[in-house]
Amino acid sequence: MLEKTFYFEERESGFTPLLAIEEASRCLLCHDAPCSKACPAGTNPAKFIRSLRFRNLKGAVETIRENNALGGICARVCPTDKYCESACSRCGIDKPIQIGKLQRYLTDYESAINMEVLTPVKATKEKIAVIGSGPSGLAASSKLAQMGYKVTVFEEREKLGGWLSYGIPPERLPQIIVDNEIQYIKNLGVEFKTNYKVGKDVTLDELKKQGFKAFLVAAGMQNSRGLDIKGKDLNGVLNGTEFLAEAKSKNGETKVGKHVIVIGGGDVAIDCAVTAKLLGCEDVKIVYRRTLEKMPADEKEVSYTQKLNIPIFTGFKPSEIIGENNNASKFKAVGMFDNSTIELPCDMVIFAIGQTASDVKSIASVETNEKGIVKTTDYRTNVENIFACGDIAEGDKTVVYAVKEGKEAAVAIDNYFEKEGAR
Repeated sequence: MLEKTFYFEERESGFTPLLAIEEASRCLLCHDAPCSKACPAGTNPAKFIRSLRFRNLKGAVETIRENNALGGICARVCPTDKYCESACSRCGIDKPIQIGKLQRYLTDYESAINMEVLTPVKATKEKIAVIGSGPSGLAASSKLAQMGYKVTVFEEREKLGGWLSYGIPPERLPQIIVDNEIQYIKNLGVEFKTNYKVGKDVTLDELKKQGFKAFLVAAGMQNSRGLDIKGKDLNGVLNGTEFLAEAKSKNGETKVGKHVIVIGGGDVAIDCAVTAKLLGCEDVKIVYRRTLEKMPADEKEVSYTQKLNIPIFTGFKPSEIIGENNNASKFKAVGMFDNSTIELPCDMVIFAIGQTASDVKSIASVETNEKGIVKTTDYRTNVENIFACGDIAEGDKTVVYAVKEGKEAAVAIDNYFEKEGAR
């Protein structure tokens, strides 16, 4: 039975104090702490679980926040079954500790009592420009501010947060959580400028004249990849990132078809299908070209679509979208492994087959590969004092991995000034 069917309500309820303590008490207190070793962001779950187990909630919160500026966000969207929970020693006994839910309980507790672990550090070092306010940019700006740098984050869109604000549905990540974590970073002294595109509204040369000594490109990959098939330009055919952004920015007040087809097998495709369902569409279907086992989406998310009665047609690739009066009406696909075909009714087709890199060449002449990904060595690009991190550089494209890269990029920038005498 589903816990929720409403777009704005969190899918899962959090722990009560008693349940949180009971769950923490299941921890084996491993000396080698495999869960902490498996956390890309270095949040150190072993330490905060130990503190919680012995009723030291303040200490537990401090561990999370000191290691992860986006602790409340990661608690909700990190694929813990892929990282810390899969490494938990209890896996060989019964089931892993629910680390994500414990982290959510603690960060919710932190917010409820207005606890502030991190305090502003006097900015005595260089001015740093961070381009992009997604998770990697936020993590980097927080770390840099704590090291004494004067940080300004430039965001080309109206809202801060990047994919956190424009992509992840509120049933997984409420906007208030994103806003609160960003406010925390603002309180550290980080300045934010929205509706401000570097390369268009201001150039790097102009920023250099304003005193910025280093630049971190954390622009992300929010442009949807298209598919060249007949009918792609019909009304009702759109990209997954656009659909999710419109739904979230308009507070769910967006048009959804009666028969929705989602193309793709990643997390974005799953989010699109679930969002369409929760916004009122009864007939939502997912079409994916490979097998169910090869779907890159998180297994827990795939399972949730099945609970929502969203069928997944595997082994099919799109061949044509048929229109009536310039509106999508039928969707055709052919088998990847045989000669089978399917034809489904539709009035909305959402392509969620991956994202492409933002155009960083408009920012600086950094070296990229054939996919537009910036080439880096220790987060440094081929251009002096320009760094890059997050989806635009490398990584496995998860929020927690973006946090890891943001933290490490901040250290790389600090090393650039401290060790190489860049000052």
